[in-house]
Amino acid sequence: MNSLSLLAALAMQLPGTAPLEPNADFSATMVAGIDRFLLREIETAKGKRASFWNRDLSSPEAYEKSVEPNRKRLKEILGMADERLPVTALELVGDTQTPSLLLETAAATVQRVRWQVLDGVHGEGLLIQPKGPVLARIVYLPDADTTPEKLLDATLAYAGAQIVIPMLISRDSTYSGSDRLGLHTNVPHREWIYRQSYILGRHIIGYELHKVLGLVDWFAAQPEKLPVCVAGLGEGGMLAIHAGALDARIDSVYVWGHFGPREGLWQEPLYRNVFGLLREFGEAELASLIAPRRLAVQHAGFPNVTGPPIALKGQREVAAPGVITMPSAEAVQSEMQRARDLVPAFKDWAQVFDKKSSTRDIVSHLFPGETAGSMLKAMAAARQEKQPVNAPPERPMAQRDQVRELGQFTQRLLVTTEAQRKAEFWKKLPLTSVADFEKHTATERERFWTEVIGRFPDPDVPMNPRSRVLKETEKVVIHEVTLDVWQDVFAWGWLALPKDLKPGEKRPAVVCQHGLEGLPEHCFETDQTVRAWNAYKAFALRLAEQGYIVFAPHNPYRGMHAFRSLQRKLNPLGKTLYSVINGQHQRILEWLQAQTFVQVDKIAFYGLSYGGKSAMRTPAVLPGYCLSICSGDFNEWVRKCATTDERFSYVFTHEYEIWEWNLGGTFNYAEMGALIAPRPFMVERGHKDGVGVDEWVNYEYAKIRQLYNQLGIMDRTTIEHFDGPHTINGIGTFEFLNRWLGPSKP
Repeated sequence: MNSLSLLAALAMQLPGTAPLEPNADFSATMVAGIDRFLLREIETAKGKRASFWNRDLSSPEAYEKSVEPNRKRLKEILGMADERLPVTALELVGDTQTPSLLLETAAATVQRVRWQVLDGVHGEGLLIQPKGPVLARIVYLPDADTTPEKLLDATLAYAGAQIVIPMLISRDSTYSGSDRLGLHTNVPHREWIYRQSYILGRHIIGYELHKVLGLVDWFAAQPEKLPVCVAGLGEGGMLAIHAGALDARIDSVYVWGHFGPREGLWQEPLYRNVFGLLREFGEAELASLIAPRRLAVQHAGFPNVTGPPIALKGQREVAAPGVITMPSAEAVQSEMQRARDLVPAFKDWAQVFDKKSSTRDIVSHLFPGETAGSMLKAMAAARQEKQPVNAPPERPMAQRDQVRELGQFTQRLLVTTEAQRKAEFWKKLPLTSVADFEKHTATERERFWTEVIGRFPDPDVPMNPRSRVLKETEKVVIHEVTLDVWQDVFAWGWLALPKDLKPGEKRPAVVCQHGLEGLPEHCFETDQTVRAWNAYKAFALRLAEQGYIVFAPHNPYRGMHAFRSLQRKLNPLGKTLYSVINGQHQRILEWLQAQTFVQVDKIAFYGLSYGGKSAMRTPAVLPGYCLSICSGDFNEWVRKCATTDERFSYVFTHEYEIWEWNLGGTFNYAEMGALIAPRPFMVERGHKDGVGVDEWVNYEYAKIRQLYNQLGIMDRTTIEHFDGPHTINGIGTFEFLNRWLGPSKP
């Protein structure tokens, strides 16, 4: 068969493929299919949680011991990696103009206090100190948009309990930005801290739980042992149930305005996004960690959060969408019943109340009989005497100080997490031989894929390849191809075959990956007046014209909120967008390696921008790619994602899906590059590319270059700098491909 007849045979469809029906928007179809797949995964996760638990219900003591591993994992995913400082006393907050004593009644004093939590981080709030005997000790957490001063009332002041009302980081956006850079955003303060901390393995929820548990530490250090309760409203209620789940020193938990099924977590504000939460913990599982201690949930008063703050003049509108809605009473009761069913040996520990429930019923459930009776008596006396308690003035700049303390602490982690990577990754690498290195990094590769990227099972449905001819040029025929991956999930791309390909001939292949909001066709665009040409310079077509087999797949990072909501669904499952993308590329490799015209050991990866991001994360876990070229993305990635000191940082942009949990403590780009080694690896860097600065790129790349040098394979890696912007340069990279793939054609 001559080449003309071969092309004629390929004119309808590729051998071994079924006809492909045209689709007006394969990209949107792909994203919608992945969405359906993930919604099923979220629902099925609930039934799989039992595998993480080994409850021993023979006694309360045995139960506490049996759930300790679950508490440890909960602490880890909430980012509570730092050692809390001891709290031996609460500091009084005041000066000559604003004394710490805010209010004094016949029954109690109210003072503004703070307590150390982490290095440079303090909790701040109000302390209600009874003048008579203390009946109980309570941490009373307001909603994020309620200051402690507004929560203070006569019932609390006369309850006879020692109560601390902490300030929470708010949903306002006043301090979400950089005065030095002149950059301000509409990002809620809670999301502002999330954006900096998530990639560093920390979380706004974990930070605030440290503040809560610091108070529990202080309570526990008091000579007189009294019942300890953590109560919370709205966002404070969410913190309260987590605190009770983590710390058995808390005798009872009261939750108001929070509790219910969490399978819709992906719709809630971004600052509630917890990596891997739904894999092991729903609200029922968290509640079960409180048992057999007392839990009271009042189904009322959920915060009215319909989205982020409206961007004011001078603020960038970049905040993530997210809402908080009130679940039905039936859903709350169902989730609570599920909690009770998890620990059937314990009785009467958890109860749901509604907005009409009496204070007497709730207090009686939370506290031992005598304590409850005394507290109710004191509160009744206060009501009879009608002793008013007016809200004291708030401390100016208190919220600013709380936000900035957490921001400064998080920025320092950029240094300590690099030291962590050095100790836990680089110092353990065996460099005596390439064979020893590969054996060691196989384990690291699995850790990266499973624990950091998140791994789904390998593709498990028939491939069902379909194809059709799209168009041809003077030298190339372009086919459109789809491959099934999982139910509702498929891979899609453009395959370019040189017209001079002979029957039975095998050639090297290059997978050309587009960037954010891109399409396969953009990698072939030759019209120099359109935007796609400016970025891609038709690099896929040019490589095919040189004689390579070229496949340009579609990665599903297209569609603004549509694809970003995929990341929101993936994260609570302990997965990321690359959990899906890498599964698609598994199938792509499988299919390419089965084609008679592909050299199976010479399939390269070359990606620009978000495709360059893919060039770090996909070949790192798929050795079927024989080399990788990262263009327009390579960076000191962790710093770019977390720093507040540079204008190009993602903390200031709309890409709210970008942060990956704890990369800072595990795998930055140099570590990912080490997982690609000893395969050839190249960086293509434009001096004028605004994604970063040369100094950062060179700093991170130097670690990879040193590694290749130490392994005696320095010729396998290089970086090309060119005087240009965020674009394919296609000079040194094409030479690199020619060198390591061999001739593109005989």
